Amino acid sequence: MTKEDKSFQSSIPLDHEYKALPIPYKWEMSDKEMISKSEEFYELMKKRHTVREYSSRPVPREVIENCIRAAGLAPSGANHQPWHFAIIENPDHKQKIRDAAEEEEKTFYAGRASDEWLGALEPIGTNDQKPHLTEAPWLIVIFAQRTSIDRNGRKFKNYYVNESVGIATGFLITALHKAGLSTLTHTPNPMKFLNELCGRPSTEKPEMILVVGHPAEDATVPAHAKWKKPLEEIMTVF
Repeated sequence: MTKEDKSFQSSIPLDHEYKALPIPYKWEMSDKEMISKSEEFYELMKKRHTVREYSSRPVPREVIENCIRAAGLAPSGANHQPWHFAIIENPDHKQKIRDAAEEEEKTFYAGRASDEWLGALEPIGTNDQKPHLTEAPWLIVIFAQRTSIDRNGRKFKNYYVNESVGIATGFLITALHKAGLSTLTHTPNPMKFLNELCGRPSTEKPEMILVVGHPAEDATVPAHAKWKKPLEEIMTVF
């Protein structure tokens, strides 16, 4: 963490009082530059794929920390930043998470999921085996905080928690992709076992396990995943 980052964090006031500040950064781009930048970003994100097969190539912890630092810049309800990211590299710890996740997945595929749900998953090709949880170099467990504690030990409620954590997760996935890594959003159901395995309080809700690493040489993606809705189906202009 740079000196500037530490200064930024320590400058967050304990008791919030409205104070207007000039915008720290302003983009000065022409329309042509904006169109070009938006096209560049679209082309970058077109290369993002959810991957289930990972190589053993390690990923420096600094990369993960930088990406989580970027996720922490996401907008949130009342700027409460109601998220926590537990990062796991230890093989034994990853194995415990895999064992618990596969136990939940077995009951899911054996009857807890409806036929319609299982039918929707069929083109994706998933089952109750989750080797990526131990193959990938990093797991990031994302927690949503319903309440938080301030520096004086006072408990306070967070707002728009799901929306805030969803935006931060989008930032994180994008940052990891920009860093040249592949990801998988894994959501075993239920996920309460993650609180215990990650030492997080019961007031926090595990949202997902984000699997992070480099794809294996023979990694594949389901053909179904390449289909995306066209612009006219996801946008309305008034």
